[in-house]
Amino acid sequence: MINPDFLVSFLLASFLMAVAPGPSNAFLMAQTFANGRSAGMQSAFGFALGGVVHTLFAVVGLSAVLKASPSAYAAVQYAGAAYLCYLGFMMIKGTLKQPEPTSDDNQTDKPHISTSKKSNVMFQAMMTEVLNPKVALFFIAFIPQFVDPNLSSATFQLAFFGLLYPIFAFPIDCTYIYFGDKIAQFFRRNPNSQLWIDRITGIVFIALAINLLF
Repeated sequence: MINPDFLVSFLLASFLMAVAPGPSNAFLMAQTFANGRSAGMQSAFGFALGGVVHTLFAVVGLSAVLKASPSAYAAVQYAGAAYLCYLGFMMIKGTLKQPEPTSDDNQTDKPHISTSKKSNVMFQAMMTEVLNPKVALFFIAFIPQFVDPNLSSATFQLAFFGLLYPIFAFPIDCTYIYFGDKIAQFFRRNPNSQLWIDRITGIVFIALAINLLF
């Protein structure tokens, strides 16, 4: 059983946290701007899967290890920052490649197409979430506040709230993606806009990596 009052409080707090600007929303918007709505949706699914992984970690106590061990926290923190930096540099590097020569005289009039890989966006988003120790601490510090010791087992309640958060946050992420894609469509009308969108996206990823360390 779940305490109804705790459930309402959890949903309200989760809504406020999901709509607040942060690294996850920045990643979603960056992918949507760079690669379209499909990439944004894949990112949203990836973050949801990352939330499931963190729920499992919280239930089995791995998040507690991160909180108790500074070295473990630092290791995950640096791994997450390095991964984001890698994504950012690879995206910027893709915009620096010279286009292949073509015999089509109208080729120069076609807009630039992003060179970033879209097939692994979901995995990138999931790993970004999993390797973010701040998210792990969120799950271990935030979710237990809504566990009622007088009801069912704490393990069940932790799993329930932990899995509920990504499910609840997913439609909010979709709202960000929808409006982000509308804005991106305006910029894509410029033949060179995609190049700059990719470069700005890469810079955003590197900035997120720096933010992760502080």
